[in-house]
Amino acid sequence: MPERDIEDLVVRPAQVFRDKQGINLLTGHCAENIDSGKQTVSGVTLEGDPFELPYDRLLIATGSSAVLPDLAGFDLPGVMVVKTLEDGRKIKSYLKNNRVKKTIIIGMGYIALEMCESLVGLNIEVDMVKPNPVFMPWLEPSMAQAVRQGLVAKGVGVYAGHPVERIKRSGDGLKVICPDLTLTADMVLVGIGVKPCSRIAETAGLSIGVQKSIAVDRNLRTSDKNIYAAGDCADAYHVVTAEKTWIPLALRANRSGWAVADNVCGKDVSLEGVAGTAVFRVLDFEVARTGLSLSEAEKSGFEPVENMIKSGSKAHAYPGNTIIMVNMIGDKRSGRLLGAQMVGTEGVAHRINAPAVALHSRMTVAQYCQTDLAYAPPFGPTWDPTLTAANQLLKKL
Repeated sequence: MPERDIEDLVVRPAQVFRDKQGINLLTGHCAENIDSGKQTVSGVTLEGDPFELPYDRLLIATGSSAVLPDLAGFDLPGVMVVKTLEDGRKIKSYLKNNRVKKTIIIGMGYIALEMCESLVGLNIEVDMVKPNPVFMPWLEPSMAQAVRQGLVAKGVGVYAGHPVERIKRSGDGLKVICPDLTLTADMVLVGIGVKPCSRIAETAGLSIGVQKSIAVDRNLRTSDKNIYAAGDCADAYHVVTAEKTWIPLALRANRSGWAVADNVCGKDVSLEGVAGTAVFRVLDFEVARTGLSLSEAEKSGFEPVENMIKSGSKAHAYPGNTIIMVNMIGDKRSGRLLGAQMVGTEGVAHRINAPAVALHSRMTVAQYCQTDLAYAPPFGPTWDPTLTAANQLLKKL
């Protein structure tokens, strides 16, 4: 695949907002304070000039920022965080201008694993390290083990259960020091999660919710009736638990922005919530989830039962048939479907959407068993893997 310019990732340049939509888009302005009494936003420009803007309605859409580790050596050249487009520019520049044969990734979440795939695709060796001894703790253990073995088979070092103490320069390279382990590389990437950018809301006295995200109602309104919040900075309701949660994913961010626009313009729009549906690819595997894991369901007060099955990505005799693993969780008391996870080398990414819709519809496992899903030999067995999983789970329930 030919290399593309990283600027292709810019969805819409700032000037398009000004020219096409007539929006007074002020770049280079740092909003620092909200005065809800005066209904103004104030701050300072890059040149150091103060500014103050009045509002009738205000939307806070400050997103999330990378969690930065408190590590000695984090500021060394070649140590970079993975979050923003500017981070991507720095990483690409470093790869272009330095001889990078090996990289250490601190973290093993979605973004860290996707970075692992990208680097392996560039023929760069990768070691991954994190303090939690459980690899992908939200995933059913045998499924997580399959993904881990796939990484190891491609030469990736997976070091779970090793807290990082510091990073130090070693000749032309870098060393990541753990109490019982030292890893050496030419570049270190940090991807240990994100946190909501809610400081301006908290300072303004707005209610703060889960994991310090901005608390909003189903109309995306904050504790101030004239202020809304949308995107990764705001919380949401979980469709399974009906409780507040913070799951920063792209679709919710986009959808909540649209909903705020409608509400500000006088159309009453409320959002039901999120199921935490997510999918990513790492090397040969597609990994997907929706709803609650077993432990999450237990913490939420359900009486969860899970069952993991192996099925095929195609009809059993069709060429290229591969294994899909499906883990489904249901509630023993109510029979409700609570969540599902899937792992396979194909056929996973879009298949997770059926259980996601079932969660939004609050279906029972028995009801899901009766859904009329499509069948054709190139795309799956007669009984879709999610139906097989539901049928087997129903027996346990």
